[in-house]
Amino acid sequence: QAQLVESGGGLVQAGGSLRLSCAASGRTFSNYAMGWFRQAPGKEREFVAAISWSGGSTYYADSVKGRFTISRDNAKNTVYLQMNSLRPEDTAVYYCAADGTRWGTSVYDYDYWGQGTQVTVSS
Repeated sequence: QAQLVESGGGLVQAGGSLRLSCAASGRTFSNYAMGWFRQAPGKEREFVAAISWSGGSTYYADSVKGRFTISRDNAKNTVYLQMNSLRPEDTAVYYCAADGTRWGTSVYDYDYWGQGTQVTVSS
């Protein structure tokens, strides 16, 4: 029954903010690195952010540094992505993923995936 479920996506104007959540169930992911990826229509899925199992280290794509923040609450088995100063180019389906070894920037580094949540930034 292990699964990841994203929520919090929606439509927002440029410059606005959204917070995405990824709730895990079926198993504890407290000792997994967690990541966020996104995929726009016709494009490859790309790395956005990752966080170590302890939450002590975070990693970001250059395109989101200074605007997005990844965090986790292992007691709640949940990872978050706070997105500020959103831009139209941030429009994509956002996926969370779990990595049983360590964080990575490739989709092939991750073992479990959610089904995604749509983020649309207007103007």
